[in-house]
Amino acid sequence: MNYYLDTDICIFALQGRFPAVQQWIESFSPDKIKILSIVKAELLLGVLKSHNPKHVQEIVERFLGPFEVISFCDQSSLIYPKIRHSLEKAGQSIGPNDLLIAATVLANHGTLVTHNVKEYNRVANLRIQDWTKESY
Repeated sequence: MNYYLDTDICIFALQGRFPAVQQWIESFSPDKIKILSIVKAELLLGVLKSHNPKHVQEIVERFLGPFEVISFCDQSSLIYPKIRHSLEKAGQSIGPNDLLIAATVLANHGTLVTHNVKEYNRVANLRIQDWTKESY
C-alpha cells in the first residue's frame, strides 16, 4: 500500500504542528510514501509566498527528497471526469486541485493522507487516512 500525502499533511510535517504526522512518515519506508506533482506545486507556491523563499525552498526540497513524485497520468484522466461529474451531479463539488489529487490516488490504488477528510469523503472509493487524528 502506498500513501499519498496531501498538501496539508506535508505542511504539518514541515511545521512540526502534529508530532504524530512525522512519526507516521518515519514509520514507513520512503518508497511507500508518494507526493503528487500537484501537491509539490502547491508547496512550491508556498515557497514563493514566504518571507524567505530561498530558505523555505531548501526546507521543502529536503522534505520532498526521499519521496517519489507522481504525476497526473492517462489513467487519472479517465477517472477525473467520473469523479467530477458525480460530485457536480450531487451538488457536492470539491476544489479543482483536490479533484486532480483524488483521481491520481485512485488511479494508483493508494491511500490519501489528509486532514481535509470532510471534502475528500465525498469521493467514492477513495481510501483516506488522517494522520493528525490517528495515534501513532
